[in-house]
Amino acid sequence: MAAEPRECVPEHPVRQRRVRRLFRRGGSDGRPGALEWLPLVLLTLAVLVGAALWFAGARGAAQLVWAAVTLVALVPAVWTTLRQLWRHQFGVDVIAVLALVGALLVREYLAGAVIAVMVATGQALEDYAQRRATRDLRALLERAPRQARRRTPDGRIEVVPLDRVAVGDRLVVGPGDVVPVDGTVEAAATLDESVVTGESQLVSRAAGEQVASGVVNAGAGFGLRAGRSAAESTYAGIVRLAEEATARKAPMVRLADRYAAAFVPFTLLLAGLAWLLSGQFARAVAVLVVATPCPLLLATPIAIVSGLSRVARRGVLVRDGGSLELLGRARTLLLDKTGTLTAGRPRAAETVVAPGGDRDELLRLAASVEQLSPHVLAAALVRQAREQGLALTEPTEVTEEPGRGVTGRVDGRLVRVGQLAGEPPDWAHRIRERAELAGRSAVWVSDGQGPLGAILLEDPVRPDARRTVRRLREAGLDRLIMVTGDRRRTAEQVAGIVGVDDVIAQCSPEEKVARVRAESDRAVTVMVGDGVNDAPALAAAHVGVAMGATGATASADVADAVLTVDRLDRLADAVEIARYARRIAVQSAAVGMGLAVVAMLVAAAGKLPPVAGAFLQEGIDVLVILNALRALGGGLRRRDVPPQTRALLDRYAGEHGEVRDVLDRLRDTADLVATNPEAAECMPALRDVHRRLVEQVLPHEAAEDRQLYPALAGPLGSAEATSTMSRAHVEISRLVDRIGGHLAQHPDGRLRRDEVPDLLAALYGLDAVLRLHLAQEEEDFFSLSPGDGQPDTR
Repeated sequence: MAAEPRECVPEHPVRQRRVRRLFRRGGSDGRPGALEWLPLVLLTLAVLVGAALWFAGARGAAQLVWAAVTLVALVPAVWTTLRQLWRHQFGVDVIAVLALVGALLVREYLAGAVIAVMVATGQALEDYAQRRATRDLRALLERAPRQARRRTPDGRIEVVPLDRVAVGDRLVVGPGDVVPVDGTVEAAATLDESVVTGESQLVSRAAGEQVASGVVNAGAGFGLRAGRSAAESTYAGIVRLAEEATARKAPMVRLADRYAAAFVPFTLLLAGLAWLLSGQFARAVAVLVVATPCPLLLATPIAIVSGLSRVARRGVLVRDGGSLELLGRARTLLLDKTGTLTAGRPRAAETVVAPGGDRDELLRLAASVEQLSPHVLAAALVRQAREQGLALTEPTEVTEEPGRGVTGRVDGRLVRVGQLAGEPPDWAHRIRERAELAGRSAVWVSDGQGPLGAILLEDPVRPDARRTVRRLREAGLDRLIMVTGDRRRTAEQVAGIVGVDDVIAQCSPEEKVARVRAESDRAVTVMVGDGVNDAPALAAAHVGVAMGATGATASADVADAVLTVDRLDRLADAVEIARYARRIAVQSAAVGMGLAVVAMLVAAAGKLPPVAGAFLQEGIDVLVILNALRALGGGLRRRDVPPQTRALLDRYAGEHGEVRDVLDRLRDTADLVATNPEAAECMPALRDVHRRLVEQVLPHEAAEDRQLYPALAGPLGSAEATSTMSRAHVEISRLVDRIGGHLAQHPDGRLRRDEVPDLLAALYGLDAVLRLHLAQEEEDFFSLSPGDGQPDTR
């Protein structure tokens, strides 16, 4: 059964009512409501009635109608101005009041009526633009859930208010329902996550996966285990940000109010001089007419709020217009490493076994023992084994020593996973050195006789990190710094991959704050992080950005912007949109004010009567508002990827896991040839890895050349963008043929010592070229796909 319409979250009901009032004005599609059109319609009809009377010869009656229109507009304008002055707010509304009064004094009733229509039109257009720009933020509130279906201990399903849902409750999410709280799905689910992530493609979640509140069930009903209360869930935080994004004004808007303190005296001085030098009060009125209202006050908020709406569609919630405006002026960016530039969770990068061992069996044993451990490394091993389809066995006699490892029996065999005990054999020494050089953590697997092998874990760099860094530089950020508490060797390796300017390793939270403040003294600074330890640094930056999809609540609470989707490239989208919106705001304001000043000078010279000036100013206001609405589109450098190309990207990204399995066997075989080329198992291992290369890797590369690369020509701008990747395919094929040539010369299964160096060059060369090629594809191509699934970077 589909859920009933829902429109609020349970926390902060007073604030929610205020938010809904902000959004309920006008239609749901962004058009002004009937009541907001009414003043403009009535005033326009009155002006037209006056015009009809004028042309009918009843000029006295026409003047009376126009004077009445002027008075009708003057009364609320005076009230608004007095209220602003009482609050110590000084704006250009005073010019509108003076213009209306002046029109009445010089009996330019038509000019006064046109000013009245102009003010009403500007207000209606501004209201429309505001609602049009906040349409996406309004959609967040319209989808916010109010109730949840909870399963009772006796198996019944009850509907309860959302604030009564507690952590651990078992909920039921029906077809079409909005997921009420963050939690874990108990069965496979198909979800529409577009409201939270900005992506329109449906996403499949397997049992045990985490889902965020606010996404829509697009398939059959499923069970959900609540992981957070409603107040702490993702969607409640998004609604709070949406409210704040609509309730605040950008610094440029406040600057416009302060600018009025200089603009109003200038206008009055110019009007006074025109009157004094010419002796014609009508010239002063004409100056006041063309100075009303100030385009800066219309264009700037519309452009900024339009930018807020656009970044919300990209999965970035910016707290207010001021933060967006600062983001558009940023020059320095500091990024935390773990969880920001990297995935934030360990992944099995390589499984290394003792001579003659079985890689899959080693991983199966380790994952079986680790099933009952809450450690984050245990979760990585279990996840990796399940992704490879290995059948895990329930362990017995499991014991865990904190900091040492886990021991248990698997199929009657005693298995220990953790640190290596005793003096390791020579092959284990080499694995330890390899892990240290690569910046990886080694988890050793042993039995009663000794070590069986090791699983090397890493926190992989996000596939989109390098591309995002390049885009941020192109957008105008000229200083990018990575800050991390990790070791310097590991930090420098990540920094080299993503291409930042500086690295600050082994950095405490206090040192992060100090560095952010130091950079903030030199330029507008953005800090990006995801953990609780990043919260102080996020608060210290001009703009703090939290990776809200995976980060801690504390970091999201203090941040000025939150990435609601676990993709770093959305930060580049936000920066590009912010710069574009700010540029449009400045452009609109400058052009509008420039035209107004020119018109004021012409009016002061007596060349522009009040009526003509009123119509001219109306045109200027409409022009700057329409130009400000351009901020609703444009500014993004990246190109959208067609759905069929996304499907190809997802397909070939999935195949990379199989290619990397072959790579692991290739590396083991190369090590075997290097250490013991005369071993009996050497030639069978070579023939097996060559067969896998020919049957799995080469067809994959050929299919990419034939299908994927031509499809990427559009999103990447030209076919030349994939030419180097095609050249790598040629080199991979050549090296595979070279290995096959060596095998063809030895039907007896023996290797000669004089050919071992060339064979090793081919094996290790192929390993290096293929790993680099896969990494480049994942960074440059697969990161274009917005799907949640990341390529397997083992």
